[in-house]
Amino acid sequence: MYNLKNLIDRYRRVTILSHLRPDGDTIGTALGIYAILKKYKKSVEVVNADRDIPIYLDFLPNFSKIKSKIDFDDSLVICCDGGSTELFGFDLNGRDILNIDHHRSNTNYGIVNIVKANCVSASQVAFEVFGEEFELDKDSATCFYTSLVSDTQYFRTNNMTKEVFDVSLAMIAYDIDISEVAYNLNQRKSLSSLRILGTTLDSLELHCGGKISTMIITKMNIKKSGAKYGDLMGIVDHGISLATVNISIVFIELDSLVRVSLRSKKDINISTLARYYGGGGHTNASGFEMKIDNIEIFLKDLIKKIEEMGLLNGKKKKNI
Repeated sequence: MYNLKNLIDRYRRVTILSHLRPDGDTIGTALGIYAILKKYKKSVEVVNADRDIPIYLDFLPNFSKIKSKIDFDDSLVICCDGGSTELFGFDLNGRDILNIDHHRSNTNYGIVNIVKANCVSASQVAFEVFGEEFELDKDSATCFYTSLVSDTQYFRTNNMTKEVFDVSLAMIAYDIDISEVAYNLNQRKSLSSLRILGTTLDSLELHCGGKISTMIITKMNIKKSGAKYGDLMGIVDHGISLATVNISIVFIELDSLVRVSLRSKKDINISTLARYYGGGGHTNASGFEMKIDNIEIFLKDLIKKIEEMGLLNGKKKKNI
């Protein structure tokens, strides 16, 4: 027991944050906690600094309550699914934070840190710890289940265990509509998402005897396709799906930085590479952002670092 009720009761109001460039896990976790605390009769706001929130998540209960500005200045801040405060887009210096996450690279920035790296989603963490002390219902369970299946790509990631299926069944037991979740996550893609996928696949190259795949999403192609950031999610997984590929890399040109998304297979801990460049994530799914003047030149250095770490051979390296 984390005595969350005692912590939350010390504050008159609560602010719930999801991270920038939001995905299903961070939004679903935030909305799940929002539903729980509203039922508990707390004064709660749910906030995301990014105005580009994936529209396919608009079926989630209380989605319309998400706003882009923090109005409470005396609240407990609950951060969902972020390894550091910089990922949330707000100045959180001096704020009391409850940190809910599942990333091993989490910096433990809260006054209370509930970080479970063995969980497959932040929503699994929230479902387990809030479920011990608060009343859950169909709304909160729908949000948490959506997060879980989104982050595991419908139970297709390498971190699946019997416990994950047990947790998902416990969520489903709240009589959630799993067919509605499946429809919204899988059958509401935008035309622009297919356009940007096509141009990105055209850029696919193989390296190191086919063990590494790379793709580049340029600002020009993003503009031409009309794609939003949410439309880019999942593209990196096309590279890792190739039979010979052990590491997939996608470069995404942003306004001033380049986002580098990384995927790997089996025991290749790609998070060590992400942390080397100031990022983080999970064993098989990580990333980082940095200023890159020339992607082709940087890629050569990146591949050299991969080889130095022994990652192509599945060599397990200690965290760096």
